[in-house]
Amino acid sequence: MTYTHGHHESVLRSHTWRTAENSAAYLLPSLRPGLSVLDVGCGPGTITSDLALLVAPGEVVGIDASEEVVAQAAEGSGLSNLRFEVGDLFSLDYPDMSFDVVHLHQVLQHLGDPVEALVALRRVLAVGGVLAARDSDYSAFTWAPADPFLDRWLELYLAVTERNGHDACIGPRLMGLALSAGFGSVEVSSSTWTYADPESRAWWGGLWADRVRYSRFGEQAVAYGFSRTDELESIAAAWSRWASAPDAVFVVPHVEILARD
Repeated sequence: MTYTHGHHESVLRSHTWRTAENSAAYLLPSLRPGLSVLDVGCGPGTITSDLALLVAPGEVVGIDASEEVVAQAAEGSGLSNLRFEVGDLFSLDYPDMSFDVVHLHQVLQHLGDPVEALVALRRVLAVGGVLAARDSDYSAFTWAPADPFLDRWLELYLAVTERNGHDACIGPRLMGLALSAGFGSVEVSSSTWTYADPESRAWWGGLWADRVRYSRFGEQAVAYGFSRTDELESIAAAWSRWASAPDAVFVVPHVEILARD
């Protein structure tokens, strides 16, 4: 599997900002102490750790394909009901019906066959359990002030993800994917990340400037013949320009599902 973002520090800077509150609020009413949770594509484990606190003493397992990221997550853990493992969601080494909750945050948009993934995850979901998935829709990202280089950034991102066989606009499709995977009931909601104050603008603009310059996204944009390093530098500069604008706003929309049999 080709992961568009890779694991450069600028990518992990984004992932470690995520919490259950800002990235999984739609799931929280379904949680209670004693439930078991599988967090798929857990990354550095910040959401996973929050989930472990909420369901303790229930067992929580975070899995990710990257050994390096799993090691980082495990190092920062310290919770007795939480463990992190390197794992492939398409060949999970868990018995049927092992978990009460399966959680994925911005995972399905990076997969070539998201229905197959949901089928595999449904196997390990206990009777009465819930699968929770949240994904964004890059085509619906919106921002001000306008900048043609940010338009170009989005065009490149969509081209790279399409070349990798992934759907960066998958959010609105989550319900249909879950139904295709055999789930009988799917509850849909939506929420956003909004960056509009000076601190969050500086953080969001800075990390994307670095991701354009240094992450696998930029490397792939050049390797696939979609862009050049000088254009990427202009795009990174546009992100810095946006971040310093006093009227800058950036909105990232997400669609969320709670799927049950």
